[in-house]
Amino acid sequence: MTSLKKSDKKAALDFAAWSFNVTTSVGIIMVNKALMATYGFSFATTLTGLHFVTTTLMTIVFRWLGLSQPSHLPVADLIKFVIFSNLSIVGMNVSLMWNSVGFYQIAKLCMIPASCLLEVVFDHVHYSRDTKLSIMVVLIGVAVCTVTDVSVNAKGLIAAIIAVWSTAFQQYYVHFLQKKYALNSFNLLGHTAPAQAGSLLLVGPFVDYLLTGKRVDHFNFSSLALFFLTLSCFIAIGVNLSQFICIGRFSAVSFQVLGHMKTVLVLSLGFLFFGKEGLNLQVVLGMVLAVVGMIWYGNASAKPGGKERRSILPVVVRSPSLKGSSEETDAAEK
Repeated sequence: MTSLKKSDKKAALDFAAWSFNVTTSVGIIMVNKALMATYGFSFATTLTGLHFVTTTLMTIVFRWLGLSQPSHLPVADLIKFVIFSNLSIVGMNVSLMWNSVGFYQIAKLCMIPASCLLEVVFDHVHYSRDTKLSIMVVLIGVAVCTVTDVSVNAKGLIAAIIAVWSTAFQQYYVHFLQKKYALNSFNLLGHTAPAQAGSLLLVGPFVDYLLTGKRVDHFNFSSLALFFLTLSCFIAIGVNLSQFICIGRFSAVSFQVLGHMKTVLVLSLGFLFFGKEGLNLQVVLGMVLAVVGMIWYGNASAKPGGKERRSILPVVVRSPSLKGSSEETDAAEK
């Protein structure tokens, strides 16, 4: 009975964390769409830097209120994380500029197999046949929903490869650092947000000028543009925090699979609020496939052997009476 209550509590907390991430992520997409498309603030990298400034302020307030305890993160690990994270942000922006929308979406889908490979190589994770098939169904469903024209060029391919692998490493590293240094989401954000804010505000204006041909310091703010910019920054606190919480609870691969549910929700909300002109049989079929795949993945990965970490223990010389137990390989379910 006690174990059942613990599993129910974990399931409830997992759902709350995922719902928090979905709500804030979908919200910031809608706000940023208004900010960029309606009011012309197209400086995505600089905007991300401002997001991390407000997140840094949040971590300072939490530390001042005693809600976050002092912690340690080596400078070398912090630098690695910031490099991966900033390459992910810049790489995604450049990939979107240099590639067709179709190839950009295909590249985003490649993050799941990339994350799987990192878990297999570094964590010795084994996936069952059903888990692999369910991931494939999710990928096919989202591809059917979102991919239209697909064209690729050399520089666009390089940008997409950098974006995919840096994002996969960044999300893997979140989980790795939390486990290695016993950091919670607030602690990890307290270390990484200031470094990302400073570095992105330094390189952001130059990257944005390269992408848009416009200078951020020449942008003429209206009161509504400033309102949406401020709103975007505040919602970003929830996005950044919920991402760290979710990856800490789910692993990078599960976070990517669940993340595609946001794609389905954004499409659905777009059709609900902005008309049904893009709604056709292909999109509906893709949505259904993606949702079925996500449900299948949840069930398959939760079963014994569906997704487990296999740790290889060193051989220990025992007495003959204990020989049998010393030869067993410990497999801990992730």
